[in-house]
Amino acid sequence: MDFDQLKTTELAIVLDIGTTKVCAIAGCKNQYDKIEILGVGTVQSEGVSRGVVANIDKTVKAIREAIDIAERNSGKKFKSVHVGIAGQHIKSHHHHGLLVRNDSTSEISLADVEKLISDMYKIVLPPGDKILHVIPQEFTVDDEKDIVDPVGMAGVRLEANFHIITGQITASKNIMRCVEKVGLDVADMTLEPIASAKAVLSEEEKEAGVALIDIGGGTTDLTIFQEGIIRHTAVIPFGGNIITSDIKEGCTVMKDQAEKLKLKFGSALANEVYDNRSIIIPGFRGRDPKEISEKNLAKIIQARLEEIFDFILWEIKRSGYENKLIAGIVLTGGGSLLKNIDLLAEYHTGLIARRGLPVDSLAHGYTQNLASPIYSTAIGLLITTLENMELEERSKQEVFDVAEDDGETATAEQSTNKGASMTQTKWFEKLFTYTKEFFENTPDSEF
Repeated sequence: MDFDQLKTTELAIVLDIGTTKVCAIAGCKNQYDKIEILGVGTVQSEGVSRGVVANIDKTVKAIREAIDIAERNSGKKFKSVHVGIAGQHIKSHHHHGLLVRNDSTSEISLADVEKLISDMYKIVLPPGDKILHVIPQEFTVDDEKDIVDPVGMAGVRLEANFHIITGQITASKNIMRCVEKVGLDVADMTLEPIASAKAVLSEEEKEAGVALIDIGGGTTDLTIFQEGIIRHTAVIPFGGNIITSDIKEGCTVMKDQAEKLKLKFGSALANEVYDNRSIIIPGFRGRDPKEISEKNLAKIIQARLEEIFDFILWEIKRSGYENKLIAGIVLTGGGSLLKNIDLLAEYHTGLIARRGLPVDSLAHGYTQNLASPIYSTAIGLLITTLENMELEERSKQEVFDVAEDDGETATAEQSTNKGASMTQTKWFEKLFTYTKEFFENTPDSEF
């Protein structure tokens, strides 16, 4: 890859630490605003359980191997990485905020919106929890409701409904410790369901109303969008691994055999299995081989998936957006590779469904492996990171341009103008950036 053809010369390196795999991806944007993948490293994960680090040494080993492979493929040495965070500890809350302004004649500024958002970080949380993201739903200015961007309007009372996502401090710090033991810095952390949405959802789907279901190895993540805004998030503590465990118990086979059965012969709908072939499993040390019916295998898988979709449907109803999901359901993650899973989702929820692949933002020439929903989170993290890097560069350039216009001797009033120039960049573009400081600023004595 010729770096002269790339839009940004600085690589973005992301790390997806999952229950079944650890994936490191390096990439840049080209002149067509598409992402060039320059290096990929994927290894099996053994130290993570349900999205949370359970064994530091095994996780460090997996991260080091994934980073080494990605470095060899890209021909670059990495110094810092952008990491995703997920797991059963992730929770969401809804909160209402109010700001009464003293000056009713002036326009609502970016500072007023940021003050309202920063007040949300002061709400009381359970011990050990920390706020990851504060996402405004809609604003109210005096009696005017359902405002997306209030900056520039006149009013006294500025109100907003917020969707607040929290996570455990210990979970994030364990991730940071693992990365630092490899010799890398953590540039920032992003919630993985939000990243997956960047990779597989279109803007039209987000506007119409859609539920993204990311079926991972340890957990299933649900993210609901409507009118382009995240309305609800939830983590279901079941994923692909529990289906493997069910096959292991139901067919009395070894775990690795159960995984192979799931991947090669598994189906999410037993009624769609017409041939009902017999699958032969070799016996132990001269014992007779075991025969497993393909239809019975599908029944085991379908029973567990229906339970997962029951949880999903309950969360969708709890969100209040059950009848507003015009675009239906998008399935992604490794669990979505099961045959006929989109049909089962439609039958069980009554919503249209499709499988989401993370290829829309990629430049031509990517390997076929990356066109799999397994990589949705990692590619979504890469998209988010590159967007944040561009935003940061644009903000710096705006300040630099204003400083050049002002000259070397800037007054206090001119400094204010510098800040005002940055409002040209929409404030909500900064919502999902740089959550790392919220964890670094918390002393260990809290827990």
